[in-house]
Amino acid sequence: MLHHAISALTNILRPDLDLSKSRLETLCMIVIGMVSARSVNLGHLACERPGSALTSSTYRRLQRFFQHVHLDEDWSLPLLVRLLGLNKSWLLALDRTNWQIGKTEVNFLVLAVVTRRFRVPLVWSLIEGRGCSDTDMRIALMERYLANFPATTIRLLLADREFVGAGWMEFLGKNNIPFAIRVRGNLRITTEDGHDLTLRARLRLARRGRAFRARLGTREDAAASNMPLLNVAAKPLKGEWLIVVTNVAPRTALETYRKRWAIECLFGDAKTRGLNLEDTRLTDPRKLALLMSLVALALAWAGRAAADLLGKRAPPRKSHSHYARSWFRTGFDHIRSRLRADPLDAIASWQRINPEARKPCGVV
Repeated sequence: MLHHAISALTNILRPDLDLSKSRLETLCMIVIGMVSARSVNLGHLACERPGSALTSSTYRRLQRFFQHVHLDEDWSLPLLVRLLGLNKSWLLALDRTNWQIGKTEVNFLVLAVVTRRFRVPLVWSLIEGRGCSDTDMRIALMERYLANFPATTIRLLLADREFVGAGWMEFLGKNNIPFAIRVRGNLRITTEDGHDLTLRARLRLARRGRAFRARLGTREDAAASNMPLLNVAAKPLKGEWLIVVTNVAPRTALETYRKRWAIECLFGDAKTRGLNLEDTRLTDPRKLALLMSLVALALAWAGRAAADLLGKRAPPRKSHSHYARSWFRTGFDHIRSRLRADPLDAIASWQRINPEARKPCGVV
């Protein structure tokens, strides 16, 4: 049954990908196989191939695909946006996910789109070792996004406490990218009226409000780096403060920042709740980047299938008000079921990628 799905998806993607017929079929087999098998491990994917071919032959075919296929760095980005049906503007979230393969550290820096229905990686890069990203890495990732889409497509960029820095925020401001980034309470700031203190100390002055303007760093640092005035918004949580710096309205930043958690859910979808990305034995950075592209297509497929299945409805909720199943799991389970019963129906969502819609709205 999967043979029909692979053939149909190959025909849909052929106008967009400059690959031979055999390589394109292998790509489609991987995307469909990782959903069907709930794994990205090549050994498991080899068992999903329909037909009479030996599993060992299929495994070698998959190995050759990752060995010899060289696609552009962001080849999947236009496909993802068209499959999701994104238009105008959307939220972006920036974060890292990492794990170990033997003694090798796999460390992805990911920029993902976050909407009510979708949470899908758009662009990513691999960080050497297990450490955090630096300013140059973040700027390079953002420039790749801006090479494909104007800054007006970014409703708000959300990031956690790891992603701070004068140079980074200066870059975002110069490129008209709205952002809301969480910061630590012990970060030193220079207030609008020139006081040099930590954010936590400033927030103890309750009468002066929990939304104010300040520059990051000490008075000397702020003057030396020409750091712009930013809005600071804070609210108390259990035992700590949620403090966000932003270049938009403070209230908007605080209300929207909670959606940053969607990228954590995305990593769960890619890993244990869905495709088990950590099952891979690939360690070469180029091969890992290609694998992430295929994982992103599978995640987008699941989200699109859920949206098509439910229409304007939302997944049912439990008594604690959370979804009984997420949008991802709703679409993911639906696809896996249909692949066994009606494979052509399972890939119906891919019909959104067609020659008439080749260039997504908002693309430069």
